[in-house]
Amino acid sequence: MDISKTSFISSMKAHVFRLKPNDDLYQSLMSHIKEHNIQAACILTCVGSLKKIHIKTATSKNYLKKDQCFEITSLTGCVSEKRNHIHISLSDDEGVAIGGHLMPEGNIVYTTAEIVLGVFNDLEFDEFACEKSGWPELKITQK
Repeated sequence: MDISKTSFISSMKAHVFRLKPNDDLYQSLMSHIKEHNIQAACILTCVGSLKKIHIKTATSKNYLKKDQCFEITSLTGCVSEKRNHIHISLSDDEGVAIGGHLMPEGNIVYTTAEIVLGVFNDLEFDEFACEKSGWPELKITQK
């Protein structure tokens, strides 16, 4: 079976929660996922701000770390207890946007992060080694 061409239709349940100042965005998101045993979800929206960022762009070998305030303009990705692929877009106080992969630590909430997850209770997300891309890619299975 060509796993990259497999698709599923599933119903979704929303999880809505708010992070507070000084919470780590990634770590707090993962804590929620583990606490609720979430095996497949997508980030529907997130608004808020960060006072420290730690991101990486797809083609860069360098990580961008900054200690300054940024508005969260977008947070998106597929998440589970087994696999996470999260992108973030941010804007600085001049409105200049940057973005990339959200790293597992170092993204610290400034005022809030209001998150809505879409949870798929009948699916499971994992990863497989994709020969075409050379990267671990999303594997979806029906429970």
